[in-house]
Amino acid sequence: MVIIEDVAVATGVSTATVSRALRGLTGVSAGTRARVLRAAKDLGYVPSSAASGLASGRTMAMGVLLPLIERWYFSAVLEGVDRQLRAAGYDLIVFSLGGTGTNRERVFHRSILRKRIDALLVMCMELTEDEHRSLKELESPTIVVGGSVQGVRHVSIDDAAAVRDAVEHLVSLGHTRIGHVRGGGSYGLYFEVPRIREESYVATMVAHDLPVRDEWSVFGDFRFSEAKLAVKHMLSTVKERPTALFCSSDEMAFGALLAASELGIRVPQDLSIVGIDDHEFAEPMGLTTVRQMPEEQGAFAVDLLLGELEGETPLRTPPVQPHELVKRSSTGPVPR
Repeated sequence: MVIIEDVAVATGVSTATVSRALRGLTGVSAGTRARVLRAAKDLGYVPSSAASGLASGRTMAMGVLLPLIERWYFSAVLEGVDRQLRAAGYDLIVFSLGGTGTNRERVFHRSILRKRIDALLVMCMELTEDEHRSLKELESPTIVVGGSVQGVRHVSIDDAAAVRDAVEHLVSLGHTRIGHVRGGGSYGLYFEVPRIREESYVATMVAHDLPVRDEWSVFGDFRFSEAKLAVKHMLSTVKERPTALFCSSDEMAFGALLAASELGIRVPQDLSIVGIDDHEFAEPMGLTTVRQMPEEQGAFAVDLLLGELEGETPLRTPPVQPHELVKRSSTGPVPR
């Protein structure tokens, strides 16, 4: 069986350098990384979590706690997490609440605390005081992906800036009647992100002296079907329709697109729609959106945790992750 030492001998570097090169961490030159990857492939080296665990005294397993798996953002983050962990020879243990808060006591206190993990990644969840204390007792590196949690470092985009970019894009097209499809709040699983996005929408509208009207604000719960129903009801009942909608996620924007279609409202001639995420369906549906890269966010968070496990100084304030406005066919000039 080929072991990591064989790759180190073949490339003339240390086993630590081989480990870092295979995981894509910094501190390894491009030439060395290429040699390591080529040698590992030629030798047929596959990282062994069991062997690595015996050598390091670790469990070689990392836990991920998330509200549910079915949402695009969560599954995309998991892709990045799994990619990095497989390269490092780590196992991934997923703790899912299944979309409700009713079993978080069982999942968190019984499952996470009973299973031995080297580190924990938490996705888009506010933690209770008891859960905060339990994490400290674990004495394992912890990080949040997708938003901020008090007392825990996090990896995410600047949500306020992303919303501002989306709304100001609509303003630049001449829109003054801009509605909002908001999300979050289900079962207490979401935390700062919905609040930040709503506050940024309001702040951007106020900064441009534009009206924020309650009848143009609907709750879509970050879901396609709920957003479709809410937007369809709003557009068919308000006395004066908005000419544009900012949706706090692409999935809700998809619902808004279908609602407009069923009502015979043309997009973007009669109604412009913009979202956040750059979901895999955003491009084929022509949705203007603010792109973020959850897979890369997950991979980056794992690298921070693995680095800390190897003795690197913890990065207490991870850099803000990038976002980018992507203009497509769902937005256009204000109707004349």
